[in-house]
Formats: sequence, structure tokens, C-alpha cells
Amino acid sequence: MRAPVGTFCLVLHSHLPWLARHGAWPVGEEWLYQAWAGSYLPVLDVVRRLAAEGRTELLTLGVTPVLAAQLDDPYCLRGMHDWLGGWQLRAHEAALLPEPALSSLGADEHRRSAAALAEFESRWRHGASPVLRPLLDAGAFELLGGPATHPFQPLLEPEVRDFALRAGLTDTARRLGHRPAGIWAPECGYAPGMEHGYAAAGVDRFLVDGPALRGETAFARTVGDSDVVCFGRDLDVTYRVWSPKAGYPGHRDYRDFHTYDHRTGLKPARVTGRAVPPDQKQPYDPDRAALTVRKHADDFVRVVRERLDSLAARHGRPALVVAAYDTELFGHWWYEGPAWLERVLRSLPDAGVRVSTLGGALDAGLLGGPVELPASSWGSGKDWRVWDGALVEDLVELGRKVQRCLLLAAEAPRGVGRHEVLDGMARQALLALSSDWAFMVSKASAADYARARADHHAQHVMEISQLIEDGRWAAAAQVVAALNGRDTLFGQLDSRHLAHSSDHIGGFVHTGR
Repeated sequence: MRAPVGTFCLVLHSHLPWLARHGAWPVGEEWLYQAWAGSYLPVLDVVRRLAAEGRTELLTLGVTPVLAAQLDDPYCLRGMHDWLGGWQLRAHEAALLPEPALSSLGADEHRRSAAALAEFESRWRHGASPVLRPLLDAGAFELLGGPATHPFQPLLEPEVRDFALRAGLTDTARRLGHRPAGIWAPECGYAPGMEHGYAAAGVDRFLVDGPALRGETAFARTVGDSDVVCFGRDLDVTYRVWSPKAGYPGHRDYRDFHTYDHRTGLKPARVTGRAVPPDQKQPYDPDRAALTVRKHADDFVRVVRERLDSLAARHGRPALVVAAYDTELFGHWWYEGPAWLERVLRSLPDAGVRVSTLGGALDAGLLGGPVELPASSWGSGKDWRVWDGALVEDLVELGRKVQRCLLLAAEAPRGVGRHEVLDGMARQALLALSSDWAFMVSKASAADYARARADHHAQHVMEISQLIEDGRWAAAAQVVAALNGRDTLFGQLDSRHLAHSSDHIGGFVHTGR
């Protein structure tokens, strides 16, 4: 093993849109279960096996509080167990088909589904928190937190922004016994001055996209006149894996994400070529894909090493490379991703690269001077257009109305202790403000569904607000109770300190259904 020439930080962000049993997107739960089986099970299995060898600081992992709630919820756990069983039945169906390629695929899918069922039943049957907590305690990874329902923070009023952030951090602390010191800000959204809110909430580091630092990502940087530190994604390295135009997952040998055998719901094809229609794609070959995984992992290690060598030569000291991705890339979208990830994490130290976390990079002194960050995100244009552009003007205005209603209601007289009406209203408001709805509209991905979901939650906020204004608290309580009866997966938000944003506030409360 060579002496380290610099530090590599892999940052993964786990997030899926919040799902509810009422009015759910028809493929919503299927989406969750596919990501759970394809990414969360195998990625954490990689972390656990490497940790068992005594390795620490393997990666930095963000888990959006809404997703953490889903992965702990009894309803979702039952649904996931059923889905895994259905996967195995589909594999058996494929194994009985007369086509050799599909019968071979069915046998392989049987082995995978059986392993996933065994993993789920032995380690995940009580949720994700019991899986994450021992790995976190052992120092296998660093945890990042975030706001409760993944809002685009620059568009929030300061009181609402603070409420959402503290609620998310508190919920994470309740689940995992650790209150995160760092966050992956939803969509890497930043507005000048947000660092002061972070400092007040106990957050001392966060992630931005590389262009926000004009590509100068070799060191963490303090933001403005604060002690809060930002880390920038190194896009030259990150895009080697996944970019808007290219990257490893699109290679012809890898399993094609979009091509299904509609009899079994399985994916039998390899990419073959970007312009090849689905009915002409070649059968997936696991051995061929495994060879390409090794080639691409070795190429990535080379790219990281060369990048760190060039940065060390330019700055005269060891530097930092941060590569950041959605967790769902590894396994769900890119079937071979977990195998690639394991080989990279094993190979980097042998190439003279220190693998660490964002916190570990700070401990190693990889800190540069202060920087003034511009308004930014990691979306199209690296600005706010995805969440605040012409295509989503209606959603932006809806978000303003929701926040006005929530803040006015928070000033209503209340007694000591929790207030179920205001708690329920706060919950609906933060769900209406999720960044996912604007993203789906801007990207023309289930736009009608996204607008309907945002409007669904917003209309409840405005209905409750009007009842409070009319003094009809009993009627407002009935509305909240009805919502809770249909939509109880994630408990309630504690609204007591919404109007006093410097105070401690609570997060999701598990309902124990």
C-alpha cells in the first residue's frame, strides 16, 4: 500500500419522493421497493462487509428523513417483504420459460431474490435504523442529515427553513442516536446567508456543487464570515461515473435499466448500444459485465489518483476529491454499481489514496480559505431554474401561500404542550413544499402527478388555516384526524416552536402501527 497522496470522499445521498397510501403514484411503492432491493440492501451490505474487516470512514451517507421514515415504517416493511416474495415468484416464472436466455436469467434472479429475502428477514425486519446504527457507531460511515421533507431551502421563509431543518436533524437523532453535524442540502440548494441558519441549527458542514466554487474543490472552504464549511463536488471525477451525457453505467455490457420482459417484469437485456431499440438488445451476460466492472473500477481509481497528484502539485500539499451521487445509482439504476463500489473502495488505498469522510477530511486539515458562495444548486444550469423557473411558477406561488398560512397559524393562541391541529397542518405544509414536485414538473417526469400531490397537501393547509381563522378549531381537528387516518406513515411534526425558530423542535414521531 502506497503512502497517501490525498483524500477521496465518496458522498451518497439516499432520497425518494414521499409516498402515501392515498393518492399514491401508481408506481410509487414499486419505485421504493426497487430502490430498497437494488440499492439500499446491497450498498449497506458492502459497507458492513468492509467494516467487518476493520475498515472505517468508508463513505459519507445522507438519508433524507422522509426516506428514513419509510424504511422504518411497519406498512412499508410489510410491503417490502411481499415485494421480495413477488420478485422470487417472477424469477421462478422466468426459469420455466422455454427461451434459454430467460430461463438462465430466472435462475440467477432466484439466487438474488433468495439472498435479498434472507438479508431482509435477518437484518432489516425492524427497519433501516437497526441496520444503520451499529455501522454508524463503528465509524464505518459518516451520517449527513437534512430538512424533514426535502424542500428546496432557498425558497423557504427563514422560520420555515429553520423548522424543517431542525425537525429533520432531530428525527435522525431519534432514529440513530446521532445528531448529524453535516447535511446534504436538498438539491445542493444555497442562498447567500444560509450558513448562519446552519450554524444556529448546529450544522457545521454542507455540500455544494463544484461550479458554486468555480471548480476550486481541492479543499473544504469556510463560508462568508462563518465557521460553517462547504465541500464542493469535483465534477471532473464525479462525471466519470455519471454525467448528463456519458459515464460508466451506459456501457454496452451493463444491464439495461429500461428494457423489461413484460411477462415476468425482469430485465433480460444488456445496454448493447444507445440507439438500439429494446427488441434488438442482446441478452445480459453477467460474466461479461463483471469484466467491465473491474475495468471501470480500475479506471476510476486511476482518475482519482491522477487528479490528486495534479492537485498536490498545484497547491504544494495533499488535497481532496469529493465525488457525490444519489445512492439509488448504485444497483437500482446501475445494476452493477454495488460491485463497482466495493472494488473501488478496496483498490483506492492500494493506489495511495486515503479514503475518508467529510469530517475525516476536516480532521486531516484539508481546509482552504473563506469563500463567498453564489445562489446555486446542482440542477440544470447550476442555478435555481428547476425549482424557481417559468415552468413551475404556479408551484412557487403555491409554496408562498402555504408558508403564509403556516406562519399565521403558528401565531394562534395555544396552550401548553403539543397541539394536534397545528402539528397536522405543519406536516401537510412541509409535504407540499417538497422539492420533488417542482423537479418532476421541470423535467417532464410525471408532472401531472407532481402538481396534484403538491396541490393535495397545499389545499389541506389552506382548509385548516381558514378553519382556524374562523375559530372553528373542532372542525380543523376533524380534518387533521381524517388526514391522519389515511396518511399516517410518518407521524406528526411538533409545531410548538415554529414561530420561535431558535428553539429546539421535534421531528417525526413514529406511530407504531
